[in-house]
Amino acid sequence: MAPLLHLRDVALTFGGQPLLEGAEIAVSAGERVCLVGRNGSGKSTLLKIVAGLVEPDSAERFVQPGATIRYLPQEPDFSGYKTSLAYVEAGLGPGDDAYRAQYLIEELGLTGEEDPASMSGGESRRAALARVLAPEPDILLLDEPTNHLDLPVIEWLEQELKSLRSAMVLISHDRRFLSSLSRATIWLDRGVTRRVERGFGEFEAWRDEVLAQEELDRHKLDRKIAREEDWLRYGVSARRTRNQRRLGELHGLREQRRTARQAVGSVRLEASEAQASGKLVIEAVDIAKAYDGRPVVKDFSLRVARGDCIGIVGPNGAGKTTLINLLTGALKPDSGKVKLGATLEMVTLDQRRESLDPATPLGDALTGGGSDQVMVGGTPRHVISYMKDFLFQPIQRGTAVGALSGGERGRLMLARALAKPSNLLVLDEPTNDLDIETLDLLQELLADYSGTVLLVSHDRDFLDRVVSSTLISDGDGVWTEFAGGYSDMLAQRGRGVGAKARAVPVKAAAAEPQKLSSTAGVANTRRKLSFNEQHALKTLPQQLEKLQAEAGKLNAALAGDLYTRDPRLFAKATARLDEVTREIAQTEERWLALEMLREEIEA
Repeated sequence: MAPLLHLRDVALTFGGQPLLEGAEIAVSAGERVCLVGRNGSGKSTLLKIVAGLVEPDSAERFVQPGATIRYLPQEPDFSGYKTSLAYVEAGLGPGDDAYRAQYLIEELGLTGEEDPASMSGGESRRAALARVLAPEPDILLLDEPTNHLDLPVIEWLEQELKSLRSAMVLISHDRRFLSSLSRATIWLDRGVTRRVERGFGEFEAWRDEVLAQEELDRHKLDRKIAREEDWLRYGVSARRTRNQRRLGELHGLREQRRTARQAVGSVRLEASEAQASGKLVIEAVDIAKAYDGRPVVKDFSLRVARGDCIGIVGPNGAGKTTLINLLTGALKPDSGKVKLGATLEMVTLDQRRESLDPATPLGDALTGGGSDQVMVGGTPRHVISYMKDFLFQPIQRGTAVGALSGGERGRLMLARALAKPSNLLVLDEPTNDLDIETLDLLQELLADYSGTVLLVSHDRDFLDRVVSSTLISDGDGVWTEFAGGYSDMLAQRGRGVGAKARAVPVKAAAAEPQKLSSTAGVANTRRKLSFNEQHALKTLPQQLEKLQAEAGKLNAALAGDLYTRDPRLFAKATARLDEVTREIAQTEERWLALEMLREEIEA
């Protein structure tokens, strides 16, 4: 099938550094393609080139005559429009249905009379979506379409996009959204695109295979260079003509190794943990809060135990942030009481990054100013070293916070939050603007965090991977707790956010304190293993086998004459054996606890 649009050999350089080098993208009628890559890899820039908004240094561009293209930017421009409806209708072409513009405005929860100058981020995003969807173009280019949207709108958008005949190119950090819509994946990595005819659900396994092969090829190249260098030192007395040829080949190999662009490093996430809190972290009894007569929280009770990770979901305006402020003592309830546990050390990551002064240099935002040291868990770290853990370059130390990208501001907020000792993490939309690889590392950090986590998120996949129970708004100030992640909540409740429950949930409220629900003590009839617990039960036995095998090898090595041959290696092996022994004990203890929990639930 001839493509509707085809770009090839796209090259673009910013600040002397090549951003795109021979990138290619092709879209045929009806195709659903996701464009993925690390933050800063050039995804948004490539999409703007496709849309004709950015001129590359060089490229071959073909668009089928008469094909219509609509582009959704991350930051739409509303200047010159008096209402949201006027903005949407301005995107219609000759022959387009004006009624569809009004239909989409209403479906997305707008009236059409909103003043663009005073619209919130979520309202702006919904108006921009209505503008690009209304003409039903041949090709839709969507850059982070779920940003600033709540779960009901995200799920509506998924179904709407599935019903369209338009071809699509999607950029998003929302795994569930990409997996549901994409049928092919373009991976932009180190300026080059690779395409695989699989949806995002199969992309990550393929990407890991590609990177593993690259590592093997790099190792082979290093060995070949080492052999040629050895020949250069000891074999120069051979025939001169042949020597010059081999010398030239060696210079070529070195140049190949020098110019190869290696994969961008990973963010190093490690939370600074404080002294363990008491077993009871938060106890809320019949709390209520209303604004202007509208209940936001009503007759709500909850017990939060040490180690719980509780997800809080609901439509925008449901009161998620208010509920967190009530539970953490930042806001007093109108009635009821909240009791906080002993020795709590809380760290909060706010949703809008409001604690970041745009004029503050990046280095000062981490150190507090006047120093080149960052206190990480009570230990000083040089600011440049700590910046590198979060993929910032040393040259960015003096960059103003306001000049950072959304993803960089997200990483900066994480860096600030994780440096402080804590045993209670409060994360309000921590996944905003983070790339998928950083989300993976944040997920691993939360899984290993021994403290307690309160998490507000619209990312369904992230909730499934992290939380042990989910609090959802049922409207009119009613909040209900369900065991497990978002998918577990769907199975128990019957429908998603914004729908009334039809199944008996894990009760989040009770008349007496002793009947309060808890993620640690949910009744067996409703309790089920979380995603992380199920995964651990499957993988812990294999981990034990590997650890025991390693311990056996270390014991065998130490039993010989290793100390006589290499005392330093003997000391290293002894230290590693101690570590492995501790890991075996911890793994066995965790597996045994999960097995007991599983048997208790099944009984």
